[in-house]
Amino acid sequence: MRSLISILDFSVLELDGLLKTAKDIIANPAKYAEKCKGKKLATLFFEPSTRTRLSFEAAMYELGGNVIGFSSAGSSSASKGESVADTAKVISCYADIIAMRHPLEGAPYVASRNASIPVINAGDGGHNHPTQTLADLLTIYREKGGFDGLTVGFCGDLKYGRTVHSLIEALSRYKNVKIVLISPDELKLPSYIKRDVIEKHGMAFEETKDLESAMAKLDVLYMTRVQRERFADLDQYERLKDSYILTAEKMKKAAENMIVLHPLPRVNEISVKIDEDKRAKYFEQVANGKYMRMALILKLLEEAEKSKAREAVDLKGRLLNKLVCKNPRCITTTEQELDQIFRPVDEAAGVYRCIYCERKETLN
Repeated sequence: MRSLISILDFSVLELDGLLKTAKDIIANPAKYAEKCKGKKLATLFFEPSTRTRLSFEAAMYELGGNVIGFSSAGSSSASKGESVADTAKVISCYADIIAMRHPLEGAPYVASRNASIPVINAGDGGHNHPTQTLADLLTIYREKGGFDGLTVGFCGDLKYGRTVHSLIEALSRYKNVKIVLISPDELKLPSYIKRDVIEKHGMAFEETKDLESAMAKLDVLYMTRVQRERFADLDQYERLKDSYILTAEKMKKAAENMIVLHPLPRVNEISVKIDEDKRAKYFEQVANGKYMRMALILKLLEEAEKSKAREAVDLKGRLLNKLVCKNPRCITTTEQELDQIFRPVDEAAGVYRCIYCERKETLN
């Protein structure tokens, strides 16, 4: 039985299969209208969401299934102190598949290790958001015909932007993709993404603070909002929130066939005047998210029918309970009985990374 926690859980061949299924759903919706008849999706959303939660619900209903769940931690037993692990075990008694959003990084991974049904990561803190990446990939594929050779610009909050992290990971598996990283110093892409993804796969990339100078070279511009909920220091948020605003004037510098994406919600980082520009594809992106989530639900349920056994945790080469993750956003900070598991980055130097949140720690 498989879950989707990171976009890297799926091979390029599997991603291409999901894209093919999504395109068939778009072309032949009646063919899929009862594919999930008798099945239940549990939406466990511990933090606010509009598009992701409702698109999961719409996806399941359009497949003929049903939906149960909650839309805030306050309406669940988490408010009484129930652990993510116990919640996953309980929900496994009621549903066939789980979609979970949680503010703590690694929470959906913990759920997947304890549930007896597939778990889909619908966003965990500033870490991963793989189903948004599926929507991004389908949008780019439909608009550009493929991924090889594209130049993709990411603008705004690249530090906490989980959608950015996941899409870069996905694009790293395609040929000759160039990345342009546009952000203030305080919101630059985390070094581990640059090292472990971009540099590891030999992707060409550049960093700049200037959006306007980058516009002309882009095939895709991926705008993001500066996320207030990820900042402990609200003064820093206020200083950075208006760092980049895409206007009609700036769009004049872009190619006629460039497309603009945004995971939404937007605040003011894209002028509403751009909504009428044929290059604005962020609302198409929303619709594509539903189709890709339909394809994903079908794939995971089909695989669950073939095998109910959870994939074993590979502890080979891992450091077990010898380090403590110091990331305050990591699920291990609240669920004290979780094993502290780290994978090696540089064993000679004693450098390891938490498997839940990717925080780097050093063994003294």
